This record gives sequence, C-alpha cells and structure tokens, in this order.
Amino acid sequence: MVFSLIIPVYNRPDEVDELLESLSKSDYNEAFEIVLVEDGSSNPCKSVVMNYQGKLNISYYFKQNSGPGDSRNFGMQKAVGNYFLIFDSDCIIPSNYLTEVRKELDREYVDCFGGPDRALDSFSDIQKAINFAMTSFLTTGGIRGGSEKISKFQPRSFNMGISKKAFEASNGFGNIHPGEDPDLSIRLWNLGFETRLFPDAFVYHKRRIDWEKFSIQVNKFGKARPILNSWYPEYNKLTFFFPTFFILGLLLAFLLLIFNFDLLLQIYFVYFVIVFLTSAIQNKSVKIGYFSVIAVWKQFYGYGTGFLESFIKIILLKKTPQKAFPNLFFKI
Repeated sequence: MVFSLIIPVYNRPDEVDELLESLSKSDYNEAFEIVLVEDGSSNPCKSVVMNYQGKLNISYYFKQNSGPGDSRNFGMQKAVGNYFLIFDSDCIIPSNYLTEVRKELDREYVDCFGGPDRALDSFSDIQKAINFAMTSFLTTGGIRGGSEKISKFQPRSFNMGISKKAFEASNGFGNIHPGEDPDLSIRLWNLGFETRLFPDAFVYHKRRIDWEKFSIQVNKFGKARPILNSWYPEYNKLTFFFPTFFILGLLLAFLLLIFNFDLLLQIYFVYFVIVFLTSAIQNKSVKIGYFSVIAVWKQFYGYGTGFLESFIKIILLKKTPQKAFPNLFFKI
C-alpha cells in the first residue's frame, strides 16, 4: 500500500507552507508522495513547494481553475500510489497521522474513510469557536466527526482517504461544491464500497475564515443538501431538516410571547447557555464560550435558511439545481 497525499490549493501559499512543514515531521516509516494541485491561483505556492524539495516527495501541478473536486480528481489521476489521502490546504497534519491511518487499514480495510478535525492551541479564538460549532455533539456539526454512529459515515474531503480502485470505479468527485464529498460517498455506497470513520486519524483544521465567510459557507452547505436529497432520495433523513426547524422554532418562540407563553424561548435560552458553558470549559476560555454561541447561531441560521430556500426551489418547485444555484457548480 502506497499513500499519495492529494492537496488542491487556491491562493493559499502560507497555508501550504504550514501543511508541508507538518508533513515533514511525519513519523511514518514508509515512502509516501504528495501531489499538490494549484487550481488556477493568481498567488501560487510553487516557491513554497520548492523549499521542501529534498525533504518531501512532492509533485506540483498548475491547472486552470475548475474547483476543488476536479482538482482532487486531477491529482489522483497523476498520483503513483494506490491509496489517496485528501486534505484541504488549511489543515495541519499530526506527526502520527499516516501511522494511524495505516494501522486502521491493516486492522479492517475499507476503500474510503474519513477522519475528524480538532483545533490547535495556536488557533485564534474565533477559529476555536467555529471549530466547536463544526464538531460539537451539541450541534449539527457533530456529524463531521465522532458523533456519526447511527448511520453510514460520510467522509469530508478536508480529511478523507479513498482507494485507487474506488476512485476509478466512481470517477471521483462531481462538480457540485460544497456537497461534493457526500455526493461521492453515496455513489460509492451504490457501487458496493464501504466507508468508515477513523476516529484517531484527525487533522487540525485551521479554517481561515471570518464571521461573514463562515455564514456564507454554512449557507451553501444548507443549499447543497436538498440538491443531494433530490439526487439520492433513499438517503434523505429527517435530521437534515433540523437547522431549519430550529430557526423556525425560535421565530415561533418570539411570536408566542404575544400570548405570554415563554416556555419555548426559555428552552432556547437554556440550550445556548449549555453551548456557552460546554465550550468555555472545553476551551478554558469564557471569551471562546461567548464566540461559540455566535458561531452556533450563525451555523443554524446560515444552514437552516439555505436549506429552506433550496428545499422550496428544488423539492417543491422542481427547479434544475444548476439553474437555481449556479454558484454551487463549477464548470469542468
């Protein structure tokens, strides 16, 4: 088994430097290659890559911009290994990551896996708060990591592995973004491949975004889900509606105040207090606890409103996804 690490990048040379530096400290005792695909960047990272020649086995490719999914496919087509490990450029890889992956594959082989993400102490307070919202069992973000136990695991492409066999059978990622990773997972299931969570194969996901970018990102996540539900209705779940129900329930809670009924609003208040306390204790910071409340609200509101808009257009009005949301599809 030979690992090929596939990394698409778009205008992020500083991130690539941190990522490659972390990989240079890997304790894995077998050879592996890195395939870095520059997706039409105007601020390329080639000079950064050159600094690691001799330290790491890196292949660098520059191509026209066509999105992260197509860039990952391009990298896997160029790779020489037979098992591909896919990272986002804003990840930092623990030294034992490759060793943990190999250990899991030797114990119980699977053609596609995903791993969770964590935050480093060096991350900013907002980054830690967003990480909490995206990974905590208290939020919908928990399905991105260790809390998805109740059904098949859908790996996320910031930390994902796929065999060459599975890639060739599925043709890799589609042109929807975001949503390309669950789309690939479902197509793999339909082809008979299994997916699994590797709980100890985590990465540090830096997510260099501010509040506005985070809101836009989760809103796109929400818009993508009804599109996937329309493509694969057999994998639709009631839990996908939860963020929309959450924000509609909060609106109802305020309307009920007109009738002097405040129990529902109290329940929401208790929930956000629990979010605050859990994050504050976990991160040992009252400030991060406060920021986590903001992050969780933005996550629910952004995803919930995006889901509702997409549900109306795609499911109820039967609009074509590419016409309803052209910004979610890259031209390949």
